[in-house]
Amino acid sequence: MNRKPKILAFAGSLRKDSFNKKLIKIAVAGAIDAGAEVTLIDLKDYPLPIYDQDIEDREGLPENALKIKKLMWEHDGFLLSCPEYNSSMSAVFKNTIDWASRNASPDEVYLSCFIDKVVALVSASPGQLGGLRGLVHVRAMFGNIYSIVIPQQKCISQADKAFDEQGNLKDPKQEKEIHKIGSKLVEFLDKFACDKAVVTR
Repeated sequence: MNRKPKILAFAGSLRKDSFNKKLIKIAVAGAIDAGAEVTLIDLKDYPLPIYDQDIEDREGLPENALKIKKLMWEHDGFLLSCPEYNSSMSAVFKNTIDWASRNASPDEVYLSCFIDKVVALVSASPGQLGGLRGLVHVRAMFGNIYSIVIPQQKCISQADKAFDEQGNLKDPKQEKEIHKIGSKLVEFLDKFACDKAVVTR
């Protein structure tokens, strides 16, 4: 890639002291250290109504949905920390994706802000599996909307005990592994860009 890969990062949580908001910052540091330009957002700054086609038909896409779609279009990949709610993804995360998947104009290519985007996933949960069951659903969803999810992922179990007061992981090995997910995303984006350049020659 002749320029820095651009990555959009966020956690699928609204809570101020969310474990996944802490986790995504560690993964972001890995991506930045690997040479990426990262935009870290908080979904709490982009409130959306629960997806309702009546709202869409009457008013079009909400302003915050359009803002998120624009950010997705402007970035090459997504770095995401996804909490597990009842063995699946959180409502705010799914709702964000649902709104972003809707066309903003009649001539827009369906799912255009997801096509060929490269995605990396991490998760933190107080449970023993660290959010693994939720990531199964997240991975499947992104695959079905034409994104590319890298195989590497990392889940932090017992997250209520895993972080120090500064938001770092107490276990240096876990900290390194989460950091590495960010760098692996950058590595994949660089290779993916090179492969696409060869194909289009």
